Amino acid sequence: MNDTSRDQGLGILAVLFAALVWGTTGTAATFAPEVGAAAIGAAAMGLGGLLQALRAGRGILRALPDLARNRRLLILGGVAVAVYPLAFYGSMRLAGVTIGTVVTIGSAPLLSALIERIFDGTRLSARWLAGALTGVAGILLLCLAEGAAHGAAPDGGAAAAGDAVIAGIGLGLIGGFTYALYSWTARGLMLRGLRSSVAMGATFGIGGLLLMPVLAMTGAPFLASWGNAAVGIYMALVPMFLGYICFGLGLARIPASMATTISLIEPVVAAILAILVVGERLPPAGWAGVGLVIACLAIVTLPARRRQGQPLRTARPAATSSGPERP
Repeated sequence: MNDTSRDQGLGILAVLFAALVWGTTGTAATFAPEVGAAAIGAAAMGLGGLLQALRAGRGILRALPDLARNRRLLILGGVAVAVYPLAFYGSMRLAGVTIGTVVTIGSAPLLSALIERIFDGTRLSARWLAGALTGVAGILLLCLAEGAAHGAAPDGGAAAAGDAVIAGIGLGLIGGFTYALYSWTARGLMLRGLRSSVAMGATFGIGGLLLMPVLAMTGAPFLASWGNAAVGIYMALVPMFLGYICFGLGLARIPASMATTISLIEPVVAAILAILVVGERLPPAGWAGVGLVIACLAIVTLPARRRQGQPLRTARPAATSSGPERP
């Protein structure tokens, strides 16, 4: 295995770990039901983002000239970071943990590929397309299964539940777009020579600052009990701080479209936890969707078999000849 293959493998593992801990966020949020979705999102992404900025503080100061030259990319990513958690946690509150997570994360790979195609001119391989379509099919099955479960509610509440699910799906699509967008901008900063810790720290630091007014206005319930405070601390430290450190390490080694596709494991984890812990039910069609999402991961991430004598092809960086600097 050469250095390129080893780096890609490490990148896949890092993003996979991030997706696994992200999959716990929806269930964790249910332990603080009196805390609103905006407060949950602002605490998780806002505090986690500021922690990332503090961790990379020295590197950010040294890289200020480079960050200034790429300020459009940086600001765009920061705004996307600020919008993402508000849409994501709002989607889960309206449509349920499973649908909210599935729609948000499941839409990101296609939206990420579209962004890369428009702005970078990236050509997508047939293998990636097959994996993405398999994952989307799994996501649709999950949504249909959850929608059928909501439709089985008593007549008095079925219409309201249906409207909430539709609104939640809409927010989930916004979340998927902003997730894809900040993944692309962070990857772009890395391809321009910035270390992954600096690119992620600066991007998430801006997003965290933008979310602080939201937390100040909505975060009082976190102080109402130790349980609520514990949820906020966990969300900020584990999924958002530790998870996004790993995600940044992955983005330095693999394309954003591959990273967002690998993160399709997140809704699978979220669905399983929602069933085991929260008490949500998943019909057989939903489990079939879970299987398709896992198949998607296998298609996208497993190394392709080479013909005998065929040289191993290495990835060509999209923006610089030297590629992203290793963190």
